[in-house]
Amino acid sequence: MSHLTTPMSPAAATGAARLGLGTPGYAHPLLAPVEWAELTRPGTPLHWAVLNVTDGPGGRPDPHCAEAAARLRGAGGAGGTDRRLLGRLAMRDGARSFGELISDAHRFRDWYGVGGFYLADTPADRADLPAVRRVVDTLRGLGDGLRIVLDHGTHPYEGYAETADQLVTFSGSWADYRWSLVAEWTAEYPPELFCHLVHGVPRTHLEEALRIARWQGAGTIWFTDRRGTPDRDPWASMPGYWDEIVSRIGPGVSE
Repeated sequence: MSHLTTPMSPAAATGAARLGLGTPGYAHPLLAPVEWAELTRPGTPLHWAVLNVTDGPGGRPDPHCAEAAARLRGAGGAGGTDRRLLGRLAMRDGARSFGELISDAHRFRDWYGVGGFYLADTPADRADLPAVRRVVDTLRGLGDGLRIVLDHGTHPYEGYAETADQLVTFSGSWADYRWSLVAEWTAEYPPELFCHLVHGVPRTHLEEALRIARWQGAGTIWFTDRRGTPDRDPWASMPGYWDEIVSRIGPGVSE
């Protein structure tokens, strides 16, 4: 892995890059109806939201997920591919087969009309890059303009930067994030390439977290005060300070 250091990106240092939100996976729409509805509210600075039915697309079409997906796509306006709704493909650090991943991707496209894919637990090592690139290249063949996000959760080998539209280079707790550093190579790329997902961020430290994201050159973030535990997914529900974080980031930049 590249040497870790403080960032050097001029855009990040000046705050010129506008932050947006990436929702890594709300609970099922029956369990989180308010959360899914808020994503379609005018002015929400949403870059993308991940649809995860049952560790993927599930075994059959889910009408509740289809309805939530249609509402989100409809809120994106007319024209072009709505790249905000992403289907979650579980890579399991490379343990899933190529065939399984592509089969899941077809179901997401056919049943929910997703505009891209979120590859959860993507490997980060150089040796795994050819296999990941093969999956990504095949996914891009499923439609025009599809968005591909690789969730490494850490800084991967630099070659991944040329593979996808965005890399999740941090996924973890506020306690770790506030002292985190970034890989030196990230300074050569625009903020649009990077996403940070942080749980357990207190309301009183929200502004500090936003400063760190901008300084480290992230274009997409998801901060929540929910805490991750072995039996609790911190991304499943809305942050307690949802309205505040939306207002702090600014007017809608949804794509």
